[in-house]
Amino acid sequence: MKNRIFKFTKYVIVAATFIGLQIGFQSCKNNKTAIMPSSIIQQEVDVDFYLTKSDQSVLFQKQELGIEVATANNNFTINVNEAITYQEIDGFGFSLTGGSAFHLNNMASSERSKLLNELFKYDNNNIGVSYLRISLGASDLDAEVFSYNDLRSGETDKSLDKFSLNEDKKNLIPILKEILEINPAIKIMASPWSAPTWMKTNNASKGGSLKPVYYTVYANYFVKYIQAMQAEGIKIDAITVQNEPLHPGNNPSMYMEAADQAIFIKNSLGPAFEAAGIETKIIIYDHNADRTEYPISILNDSDAKKYIDGSAFHLYGGKIEDLSLVHNTHPDKNIYFTEQWVGAKEKFEDNLVWHTRELIIGAARNWCKKVLEWNLAESSDLKPHTDGGCAECLGALTIDGNKVVRNPAYYIIAHASKFVRPQSVRIESNYSSKLPNVAFKTPTGKIVVIVINNTLKKETFNIDVTDKTLTTSLDA
Repeated sequence: MKNRIFKFTKYVIVAATFIGLQIGFQSCKNNKTAIMPSSIIQQEVDVDFYLTKSDQSVLFQKQELGIEVATANNNFTINVNEAITYQEIDGFGFSLTGGSAFHLNNMASSERSKLLNELFKYDNNNIGVSYLRISLGASDLDAEVFSYNDLRSGETDKSLDKFSLNEDKKNLIPILKEILEINPAIKIMASPWSAPTWMKTNNASKGGSLKPVYYTVYANYFVKYIQAMQAEGIKIDAITVQNEPLHPGNNPSMYMEAADQAIFIKNSLGPAFEAAGIETKIIIYDHNADRTEYPISILNDSDAKKYIDGSAFHLYGGKIEDLSLVHNTHPDKNIYFTEQWVGAKEKFEDNLVWHTRELIIGAARNWCKKVLEWNLAESSDLKPHTDGGCAECLGALTIDGNKVVRNPAYYIIAHASKFVRPQSVRIESNYSSKLPNVAFKTPTGKIVVIVINNTLKKETFNIDVTDKTLTTSLDA
């Protein structure tokens, strides 16, 4: 028989009633290319298989059995093709709200250190979260509304002389510094819920719009924020211009139409970043998938587009497939998934299936470079939140003092963050509505396949990733 060349890599498959597999040949060494007679290639395929079951009997645990080399069968086969590549991945993670930071900062230092290492350290024992979203000023999951330039009624401060990060220095900044000690490469996005009230049409934290007369001042507010955080040793990788610009009913919140966002970017924010040498990415929209015309209209404006890195989305409205419309219209600009909350009154199994199918798999298959769940931590009474803020948002963690409970979002993100490291690339795999899946190739050459059983019965299936075809199954 003729010799054939095989490139041996290790693979991971992760599942919910999932799988996470790392696959390769146990006979290979150092992941080098080898030439072997095909008759010799009878070794077992080396697969790491991580499983979460919807009944919570298995929670993100490595399985010793459950994957084997396939014999002839009629099962559905997930065909993975690393030759066809899509977007590079920035990471998977959470929003570190002011409330999350408060709960973490009030833990005993030894317990907090252990938990932060579990979350952010990348090794065999931890889940390696690689991206965080924070609020620029208060979000609705802070105890109180604040900005970095709060003034008495009737006052203004166009020179921003009273700008201060003091509120963030109480909890958020100390926690970010501890996280950066653990993972210096973690990326951080900042999103504003509102401009300072004196810049707004209604002089209130809830609703209203940014007064055009303050566009340049508000652009400088972003610059001062990025520079002040850098002075604290915290690099802001990206900002979104406005969280949920079409939802003025939250507290805080600010309404911003697409045409106004385009004007703000091209005339004020972009030039301000350019003048200050700011390299932080500018990302638009940051709202639901049902209004794709919002980011597309901004990107159609070439004067605004030149300053923009991409668009961010939530999925409280619309379909995850809608994100590909934005990519297809402007393929030179990136797509990000930045928020989805888990409801405290919803069932574990429902959250596990929906979020994994729509976000971890669906958002990645629709060009998202990162996927973030909303809110790392809350207490068991779902606090803090502002007056009018979300009172049913379940954190990935419930923290009461030093007691920590891991909730659905923790396991949803863990199945991706542990294996799909930054600079991984999504690769081709065929989709099935019964077995939604997504595949990646990591910077070290491993293949990661994330699969969920989307049916009400046990499904046995194949995964074809190498010279060998693998067989496994997932419970309903």
